[in-house]
Amino acid sequence: MTNGLLFSALGDSTRKIIFERLRDGPATVTALAAGLPVSRPAVSQHLKVLKDAGLVADQADGTRRVYRIDWSGLNAMRAYLEGFWEAELQRQLEDRLHS
Repeated sequence: MTNGLLFSALGDSTRKIIFERLRDGPATVTALAAGLPVSRPAVSQHLKVLKDAGLVADQADGTRRVYRIDWSGLNAMRAYLEGFWEAELQRQLEDRLHS
């Protein structure tokens, strides 16, 4: 999984909404599709992209699948962003030491 894949998966507004809905906990495709202007099969395709990016995991529950946030992908994204934060803090520290 690459950072580019993680961020591009969330670059689509529908996928971003689906991912944000999972913040409240695991959900089925039907629940995630409620109120969206796309079909359940389209939501399933969006979930596949999120899953392939490592942001979503799924589990069988009888005949349906329940989706949840995959924290390993979210943690990778967080680590990537923290690298920028750490670099900026280091730069500010060096600027203060040289002032």
